[in-house]
Amino acid sequence: MLKQPPFAPIITALPHLVPFTGPEAMERARGRPFKARLGANESSFGASPRAVSIMREAAAENWMYSDPENFALRSAIAAFHGVAIENIMVGEGIDGLLGLTCMLFLGAGDSVVTTDGAYPTFNFHVLAHGGRLIALPMRDFREDLMGLNDTARRQRAKLIYVSNPNSPMGSWWPGSDLDAWIRDLPDQTMLVLDEAYCDTAPAGTTPPIDVSNTQVIRYRTFSKAYGLAGARIGYAIAHPTVIEAFDKVRNHYGINRVGQLGAAAALADQSYLAEVVSRIARARHRISTIVSEHGLAARPSGASFVAVDCRRDGAFAKRVLDGLLARDVFVRKPVAPQLDHFIRVSCGRDDHLDIFAAALGGALDDADAN
Repeated sequence: MLKQPPFAPIITALPHLVPFTGPEAMERARGRPFKARLGANESSFGASPRAVSIMREAAAENWMYSDPENFALRSAIAAFHGVAIENIMVGEGIDGLLGLTCMLFLGAGDSVVTTDGAYPTFNFHVLAHGGRLIALPMRDFREDLMGLNDTARRQRAKLIYVSNPNSPMGSWWPGSDLDAWIRDLPDQTMLVLDEAYCDTAPAGTTPPIDVSNTQVIRYRTFSKAYGLAGARIGYAIAHPTVIEAFDKVRNHYGINRVGQLGAAAALADQSYLAEVVSRIARARHRISTIVSEHGLAARPSGASFVAVDCRRDGAFAKRVLDGLLARDVFVRKPVAPQLDHFIRVSCGRDDHLDIFAAALGGALDDADAN
């Protein structure tokens, strides 16, 4: 008989769930590394050389704890966006901040409205904090904004989650449409606006930042276009009363010192970011060309990945995915029923896309044969 105390009822009721199986775990299981890593939406173009240099120099000083207030980085982010430092909270990527957001607003049974097939890590946090997920289907491969608001109003939802550009489809709403929609948010509902891919989106995708609105938290990251996924640095932009509440629950020493310095240097190097964004755009075009040559269709994307329609059912798309994995190409696919005929390919370096191009034909042949 176990002598430990029982787990909390919420934890006991949860299934064993990991939002994503990492490529490292897959490599251990298969006994060899991938040749092309195109599934996690990292930037294989790397971080700003200035940021890399500063992080390399800072490594020798890692015997010191990080600044628990993240003051220098928060100040730099605030200046970049033209807001006050009191409007900025730094966290362990957007993922960490999403968990803290659920901690701040959710009690057992509270409703959360999201989109079926949207970023699964958010759902993971909602369930872990006792929330009740209500997922609406996408409309034309975008979030159904009006449906989300209407449902949140009926269900008295505490949170609405929207990603713009969307993960996993790469679709986006113009900033003007989002701005108008935000003005119709139900009272007592907080918008969780995930803008992880805003740096690679078309001009006008992000609505103006309004830190006077107490119903909106916007989330940005250094993990995508900035090329610092391993550093785990994300941030939230919100009204000071919301940011102050994060201080009650966050891990004050959760952001490593090297990552803080690297993110500040990356933010300062906007010319390098612009170069990377151009390379991502070229990679999107190349992925579209590669898949169209094999009879597949690429969705327009404002993100650092492309959703590829395999033009059959989900079982066929899964066989294509497995064929690519067998050929040492790491990609992923959505799992929601309306999206499972897609695979998703990250915008990577030319050498990785060369490997993908060489592998796709064989993967499709295998999928047709099985």
